[in-house]
Amino acid sequence: MTGETGAPGPLDKSWAPEAEQVDALVIGAGPAGLMAAETLVRAGRSVLVLEAKPSVGRKFLMAGKSGLNLTKDEAQDRFVSAYGAAAAWLEPMLAAMGPDAVKTWAGELGQEVFTGSSGRVFPVVMKASPLLRAWVRRVGAEIRPGWRWTGWSGGNWVFDTAAGVRRIVPRVVVLALGGASWARLGSDGAWAGLLSAKGVPLAPFRPANMGFVVDWSAHMTPVLGQPVKGVALRDGAGRWHRGEFVVSAHGVEGGGIYAVAADVRDGAPLIVDLLPDLSGEEVARRLAARPGKRTLAQHMAKVLRLDPVKRALVQEFGRPLPEGEGLARLLKGLEIRHAGPRPMDEAISTAGGVTRDAVDDGLMLRDLPGVFVAGEMLDWEAPTGGYLITGCLATGLWAGRHAAEWSR
Repeated sequence: MTGETGAPGPLDKSWAPEAEQVDALVIGAGPAGLMAAETLVRAGRSVLVLEAKPSVGRKFLMAGKSGLNLTKDEAQDRFVSAYGAAAAWLEPMLAAMGPDAVKTWAGELGQEVFTGSSGRVFPVVMKASPLLRAWVRRVGAEIRPGWRWTGWSGGNWVFDTAAGVRRIVPRVVVLALGGASWARLGSDGAWAGLLSAKGVPLAPFRPANMGFVVDWSAHMTPVLGQPVKGVALRDGAGRWHRGEFVVSAHGVEGGGIYAVAADVRDGAPLIVDLLPDLSGEEVARRLAARPGKRTLAQHMAKVLRLDPVKRALVQEFGRPLPEGEGLARLLKGLEIRHAGPRPMDEAISTAGGVTRDAVDDGLMLRDLPGVFVAGEMLDWEAPTGGYLITGCLATGLWAGRHAAEWSR
């Protein structure tokens, strides 16, 4: 017999005597889990939140170290399109919790926000901790850190805790366990084996919003660690994205790279326009006006304002340098040859996880009735720029609303 939460085993008087019975259980206390928990509480459910780490929202706090980009202020259709293949699936969720709703949510928690020139939305304090503290106070659920879910025993959900093994018998569950990157912050993907063993369809994990490995030659040593600013990078569809990135000892990384990372990971070349504000014709014209006594490097620095790191990239990937229009084309479309993505645990986020077919329209697992899924556990990805946090909040709200109606 299958219990109300879909876990194998009965939900009746055969419960283990030490098992704790709860109404609604949320496993994972990141943005998706906290949003699901608050939504359940507001719907009148009694909620217990269990978190494996010693404190909540660790990845959320890490995001705050770079300013906590909550969302992006842009038209809804354009915002939704950033979710790529998952856009149609997530559209109703993002309609319920999109950029405007995220700004309102932050304001209700006492955090004034501002919109930068790129449309990215940040708290004025540029930190995550004040918002997180206010949010945890408002959630209204009991939160227990240090409880790691390890699977099932009969109708019980089993957890490892500092006090030993503990068992829970919930009426409804929301899983918000994160993806498979930044394991030290709690997103280790260990849940995948547990769900897969119950027949839940999963897409393989892949890194998202990550850097790429480049085996630099020795001549790049003087510029390692320097940013490459004022460039554009091309995605697999031929669209250009303005941004910047860093030439690190291991390769290339940063916001400009992340904007095209999914396409490059899947086989598109990594192409950078070093002079996006100039046409190819203008670049060629300026190159042709070189005085005889000026070296090419000096000329590119003077008339094209190519700084040392850009000139180093041209030498690294363009030698032997062509002349005239050929050099102009190279500067407007330099291919950075790489050796693949950096390790998945270094990625800001991951693709893969619970597939669309594995859940119903309310994000309940078809193979485990009464168990809902939210956040990065789901198989969607988006670039940095506010899309990731908004996606987690939106799916958490959606799962919480539907879980609230389960087994009333």
